[in-house]
Amino acid sequence: MAESKEGEPLYTTIKYKIIERIKSGEYKVNDQLPTESEFCNEYKVSRTTVRLALQQLELEGYITRIQGKGTFVSVAKIQTPIPQKIRSFAEQMQGLHSKSVIHELEVIPADHSISSLLKVEVTDPVIKLVRIRYADNMPLQYHTSYIPWKAAPGLNKEECTGSLFELLRTKYNVNITRGTESIEPILTDEIISGHLLVKVGSPAFLSESITYDDNDTVIEYAQIITRGDRTKFIIDQSYH
Repeated sequence: MAESKEGEPLYTTIKYKIIERIKSGEYKVNDQLPTESEFCNEYKVSRTTVRLALQQLELEGYITRIQGKGTFVSVAKIQTPIPQKIRSFAEQMQGLHSKSVIHELEVIPADHSISSLLKVEVTDPVIKLVRIRYADNMPLQYHTSYIPWKAAPGLNKEECTGSLFELLRTKYNVNITRGTESIEPILTDEIISGHLLVKVGSPAFLSESITYDDNDTVIEYAQIITRGDRTKFIIDQSYH
């Protein structure tokens, strides 16, 4: 019978036992896990306890539950460093096959919020670029960029599947030199869930960034929604 540590819910104990078996390789990627009943018998706990443990494992990205088929071990999370230097999506993927698919590209008038962020006038033309970012053919990010039209007039879809900042540098002589970024946890809505192929209400990260060129002019405001079940952010620190 499974015993919980003092002050730790029993379902948490079960969760960590299953995680240990995943990390040890006993349960491999895409392996089907035992049923709830089988876990109940093995650990001598109630179905409610097992169900709570599996719910936590799914939220944390260790398992995937498919209606009518069962529960399977998920692919390991992509470890994404939080860099001090601005890096492209391909660089952040650290060798995984990456690609961007253009979902939307249009010129819109800046509303009050966008005009404030980009430091342009209300109704000034702004390029809205929406890309779905893939890692090993799995949708990972829903990336929306807003760029002052005057910074990149004539931007077209065919050009935007690679590094946007490299395109701005080579075609428009715009050199990105610095940026600010914030990251916070969110839950996906119906639209984002559809694009990232996750359930509505799945955990995700929302990062918002503003980048500047060498004249300290705002070049891009971006909103990036990243799947929480597939991503772990890593921070390198040094102490002197």
